[in-house]
Amino acid sequence: MENNKIAVGLDIGTTKIVAMIGRKNEYDKIEVVGTGKAKSLGVKRGVVSNITQTIQSIQQAVDEAESVSGVQIDEVVVGIAGQHIRSLHHSDYITRNNADEVINENDIEDLVNQVHKLVMLPGEEIIHVLPQEFKVDSQADIKEPIGMYGGRLEANFHVVVGQVSSIRNIGRCVKSAGLGLSEITLEPLASASAVLSQEEKEAGVALIDIGGGTTDLAIFKDGIIRHTAVIPFGGNVITDDIKEGCSIIEKQAELLKIKFGSAWPGENKETEIVSIPGLRGREPKEITLKNLSKIIHARVQEIIEHVYLEIKNYGHETAKGKLIAGIVLTGGGSQLKHLRQLVEYITGMDARIGFPNEHLAGDSDEILSSPSYATAVGLLMVGLEKDFKEEVLEDEVEEIIENNQEEVNPIVETKQTPKKKSFFEKFAEGLKDFLDNAE
Repeated sequence: MENNKIAVGLDIGTTKIVAMIGRKNEYDKIEVVGTGKAKSLGVKRGVVSNITQTIQSIQQAVDEAESVSGVQIDEVVVGIAGQHIRSLHHSDYITRNNADEVINENDIEDLVNQVHKLVMLPGEEIIHVLPQEFKVDSQADIKEPIGMYGGRLEANFHVVVGQVSSIRNIGRCVKSAGLGLSEITLEPLASASAVLSQEEKEAGVALIDIGGGTTDLAIFKDGIIRHTAVIPFGGNVITDDIKEGCSIIEKQAELLKIKFGSAWPGENKETEIVSIPGLRGREPKEITLKNLSKIIHARVQEIIEHVYLEIKNYGHETAKGKLIAGIVLTGGGSQLKHLRQLVEYITGMDARIGFPNEHLAGDSDEILSSPSYATAVGLLMVGLEKDFKEEVLEDEVEEIIENNQEEVNPIVETKQTPKKKSFFEKFAEGLKDFLDNAE
């Protein structure tokens, strides 16, 4: 494989929009060739609230990434998140016409398509259908049913649902910025790709991605996504509380949070004071770090308790749902001082901070290893993985053409059948067609 395949991840967040261009090096690590960042002005809690401002922010981030890398961006992998995302569990089955034939991909696709026909609430659409365990006739807990005999194929599904209008708005912003949609993926899944190891996913782990507007949760067990949730609180509500509690402007509140903020009030003494310059010649304000950490602690505790309630609803204490690898914290909000200790105290589970540096080349810019870039790195990984699969497919087809000219057509058709596409690829294609028709 040649290492010149370029992919682009576009993270449309509440506080920032990041465009990241990269490729795989000879050691199969990601070499980031250009990154662009812009303040996100038109997004609130992961949902587009101002189309024009969002388009401008996307263009600014993309232009910066292009100028740094010298690469022209045509298509991007975009993440979907926001408070409109919800998940549910569903079981369904199909009865096969011929039980004497082995189960193949067509049967699984028929079952998945049946789930896609579920009636959702008005204005909602199924984004993703993820099969978990299968059941063939009376045999349960099957991970891979292809090749088995059976008349009845049943499965448990993790179904991710989102608002049609919110999804369309993101698609419209990307398209209006002059970009194509290569793929659409759920942001917690992208972050999980960047910071979780396969061992953690097998053992059982809860990923908590604390962004500016939302906190995303993804629970993995036995290597399979088990639960996703979006909590409509993030780092911005902490900043708002500091702003109100200390009677200062937002910019000063954000700086206070980053430089002096702590999630553990007992750490600061009453005598530790920080002075904030007054506005337009007014007297400076003196704020004790103990009061600051009390304000932060109250809001962070609320966010963690919301997330922990979701984890408890999954049934993490049962033998089947035990999360041996505990919690992994990532996102910009995870950099708050003493947050890990507070999470361990509230949940009683082991916790660590997730950095995306494991997948990055050794000479990468140190700032890209920050948890705040985990989603962007994950989206870039999705794009590179997609390109790699396409290239492998092309190589296989070329090999068939060289080795067996007579059988080219039937085999090529088999190799390129749409059944090989992921559900997200189909969803992205459907969204592209929808946006094209809307014009």
